[in-house]
Amino acid sequence: MRKESSLLASLGKSLGVRKRYVKLLLKIFQFGKVKIELHEKKQQADEEDSDLEDTVRLCEDKASHLIERDIALSATAGIKIPDVETISESLKHEFHLTDIMYFTKCGVEAIIEDDVTSRFTAEELQSWNLLTRNNDGYHFISVRLTILYFVGLIIRYCMLFPFRLVLAVIGTCWLILTTAIIGYLPNSLFKKLLNQYVSLMSHRILSRAFSATIVYHNRENRAKNGICVANHTSPIDVIILSCDNCYSMVGQAQGGFMGIMQRAMARANAHIWFERSESKDREAVARRLKEHVDDENKLPILIFPEGTCINNTSVMMFKKGSFEVGRTIYPVAIKYDSRFGDAFWNSSKANLLRHLSDIMSSWALVCDVWYLPSMTKMDGEDAVSFANRVKAEIARKGGLVDLEWDGQLKRTQAKESLRRKPQEQYSKTIKID
Repeated sequence: MRKESSLLASLGKSLGVRKRYVKLLLKIFQFGKVKIELHEKKQQADEEDSDLEDTVRLCEDKASHLIERDIALSATAGIKIPDVETISESLKHEFHLTDIMYFTKCGVEAIIEDDVTSRFTAEELQSWNLLTRNNDGYHFISVRLTILYFVGLIIRYCMLFPFRLVLAVIGTCWLILTTAIIGYLPNSLFKKLLNQYVSLMSHRILSRAFSATIVYHNRENRAKNGICVANHTSPIDVIILSCDNCYSMVGQAQGGFMGIMQRAMARANAHIWFERSESKDREAVARRLKEHVDDENKLPILIFPEGTCINNTSVMMFKKGSFEVGRTIYPVAIKYDSRFGDAFWNSSKANLLRHLSDIMSSWALVCDVWYLPSMTKMDGEDAVSFANRVKAEIARKGGLVDLEWDGQLKRTQAKESLRRKPQEQYSKTIKID
């Protein structure tokens, strides 16, 4: 069975088993959802109305009203006041210590609905998917649901996970071995075509290690050269995109096993791996990217401008580097179906091996990929505006929230300039004309 799966994956063929498997899972999820809803309705019916419930409901109403913000914070514009005339005029008087209470309230509202931090936690599910994440003890509310949960546990860890692990080892070894051999061939059209075939074969085998079911939309827009940019949820994004097209990669040179893979891949194709010292030299990296993009015979280079993984709900700030190099960009939107497993990699809480094992022990990896028409920088448009325009198109197509905040805020403190803007606008707000 493993050999048949690897062979079909290498040929880009499928027996349709994964699609039927996904449909079966949806039926099981629906059964669980119905059981949970019946349990919750029964609990509500058994509970008598009390003053305590009224109090809780009142608090909830107040809480929902609390986060109807008067002021919003923007990464580029600082403080945004919806009703500028009403609020600003009421604050334009001689300073009183009580003035800060209004902004303290707005600060608490911003903490409750933090647009940045919430993007680095697992995406909330509307219904339980029989995984341990966000289960709230659902697997104990019904005998049938309990049996179903433990049967699923056995299937995922005792059957699917070992099978997927073997496929992952086969795909990785095949990728390293074949690219290393291709690297010894002289540069020619035959070497290029052989590398493309091997790359597609290897990544399709690796995708089977996650039971990936991928739907590609508008394939006529696939990049043939230049720069391809996409939103970033997981390192698996590379495998997802490389199952349908061949790309050159750009990134920092690694050591250990990852370093072996990088060196083997670099022999067969023009990937750009830069050293730590060189990564600090933006001009050197930009120059290498420019040389690659200008050569039409080279494969398109795949870049994730966010620079970090976001939780499949949003697109955050695109770094402007790749938009300074390339005048034409090929955008791609990736959206995972979180009902079958969480594809988001929270690198602050789990290492890469833990992340990959979590995916391989989930039900499946189901996603949609949209190839958008190429976008060209307009006359007089700077790199930042171009990046924001591309980001907005990716967010729109993928059904994601378009955010202007830098994803690196999950690791670093906010820049001084971001703090200074609200301070300056606050001082202007209370200033007497």
